Amino acid sequence: MAEKTLFEKICDKELPAEFLHEDDLCIAIRDIAPQAPVHILVIPRKPIPRIDAASDGDRALLAHLMLTAASVARSQGFAESGYRIVINNGPDGGESFPHLHLHVLAGRQLDWPPG
Repeated sequence: MAEKTLFEKICDKELPAEFLHEDDLCIAIRDIAPQAPVHILVIPRKPIPRIDAASDGDRALLAHLMLTAASVARSQGFAESGYRIVINNGPDGGESFPHLHLHVLAGRQLDWPPG
């Protein structure tokens, strides 16, 4: 059996995190190294390494992650002012470890282009 990813350990509550949302498909937590005043991670319980590794069978899960991000934005009070959803994919895309997750960034004017 492969070793669990950091996010699998958080999903299983083996590591602490501030949970903002939890259901059978995903969790949403505050990022411990925020890149904006509000930085939330939406993480699927299924350990998909990256968006490029998702399959057609993951379509419903991917949609659920996006809708969860929007729901968390509303519940946390920043949906009206706006937010950005980011998915890092691969080394040049800023991926830090292989477990797909969405970054939800808010709380200030976000510049474009981002980086």
